[in-house]
Amino acid sequence: MTFPLFSQVQLTQDIPEFNLKKGSIGVIVEYYPMSQGEDGYSVEGLIAQDTVEVAESQIQFIKVEQIQEK
Repeated sequence: MTFPLFSQVQLTQDIPEFNLKKGSIGVIVEYYPMSQGEDGYSVEGLIAQDTVEVAESQIQFIKVEQIQEK
């Protein structure tokens, strides 16, 4: 599945090297297609003034209902 740029997503797992927890929310700002293996994305908003590169399996779309509940 390819996520569109500027989609709001949340982490599906912790990323300990950045002290990020599952459920953290960010916005996709770059897409990195891979010929072999998993596609990658740069996500903004997880860390102040920086982006985090994640694999496709580490993120999921946020539904509108999920945002309103928080």
